[in-house]
Amino acid sequence: MNQERIMTVLRAPHISEKATVIADERNQVVFKVASDATKPEIKRAVEVMFKVKVTNVATMNVKAKAKRMRGRLGYRSGWKKAYVSLAKGEEIDFLGAAE
Repeated sequence: MNQERIMTVLRAPHISEKATVIADERNQVVFKVASDATKPEIKRAVEVMFKVKVTNVATMNVKAKAKRMRGRLGYRSGWKKAYVSLAKGEEIDFLGAAE
């Protein structure tokens, strides 16, 4: 994999109540990823960008949601998310060290 592809696989961390609970209980982190990203690409991108050891990656496609605007039917974009399991003792801190 080339360096450009690795840097474009991860879009953003997905912060939600469920993601926070999973991070605490299972040592997993949730990311929004490119819709064509594969599990090995996601694993490599997380390991390179955050310098951590990844043990497992699970992905899922979030379906587009139907919404009405001014009486017309429209759709929000669908996206892909990845649940990344970190090795024991590894941690990713998105907020930085609060000192």
